[in-house]
Amino acid sequence: MNTIKNTSKSTDSCCVVSCDRPLDQDYWDAQYKAKTTGWDIGQVSPPIKEYVDTLENKNSSILIPGCGNTYEAEYLLQAGFTNITVIDIAPTLVQELKQKFENNSNIKIIQGDFFEHKGTYDLILEQTFFCALPPTMRQKYVWKMHQLLAHNGIIAGLLFNRTFEVSPPFGGSKEEYELLFKNAFDFLKMDVAPNSIAPRANSELFIEFKKNNKVKVNLYEFKGITCSGCMNTVTTQFKDLNGVENVSMSTNFAEVLIVSKNEIPVSQLQEIVSYDEKYSIIKI
Repeated sequence: MNTIKNTSKSTDSCCVVSCDRPLDQDYWDAQYKAKTTGWDIGQVSPPIKEYVDTLENKNSSILIPGCGNTYEAEYLLQAGFTNITVIDIAPTLVQELKQKFENNSNIKIIQGDFFEHKGTYDLILEQTFFCALPPTMRQKYVWKMHQLLAHNGIIAGLLFNRTFEVSPPFGGSKEEYELLFKNAFDFLKMDVAPNSIAPRANSELFIEFKKNNKVKVNLYEFKGITCSGCMNTVTTQFKDLNGVENVSMSTNFAEVLIVSKNEIPVSQLQEIVSYDEKYSIIKI
């Protein structure tokens, strides 16, 4: 993962101590141990609360990745939902959550890496998880979300519609998200949230994306590319393949996401890039 520096102590700042460390388990665990959780708003986010109030099936399987103090799960439980799973990479946090919810059988608490998680969910709630990941992992995020969702599964929640001078959080724009999630999901909603908390007013998009079951969403490790020009050449060639709906490469050129109507053989992808002996592609 990328390394970052951040000395900010604002509400929207995740790294609220001076640091130059990878965003790994140790990093996030240190934030909880030091209680430097500047991103924590102390309550369920109003746009997510409003969305939860519209949900009718109390038995829907719901996942909250990068759950933090998971006010969202607490609200779901209060509302009568019975099948909630939360996951976070920070051991200190997870231990606290297990103690907090030890007598509630309607919630499952997991300490681990979201990208290694297995399961099937009707709904995945997004609340400051996407923005905590280095931008190099955004293609992997789309792939994993599509993988974990049930046939008509939904991602719903909030994405930042702004950039930050220090990170995390890592921001973005509606245009970027449209290109990233295009064809892997059907966009039911992606609008500026009208009821964000004051420090985030007009800077959050509420999203509701439905899994597109008519496509294959695959992630590949790519080696050899070192510049954006080469990246554009390769992704354009992949897009020209019959049945390919969308192609997106990570900002460090290490992974490529391909959305297609049919499975594309890896051998076919490798043949396309064989003009450069440095290039190799492996399905993840």
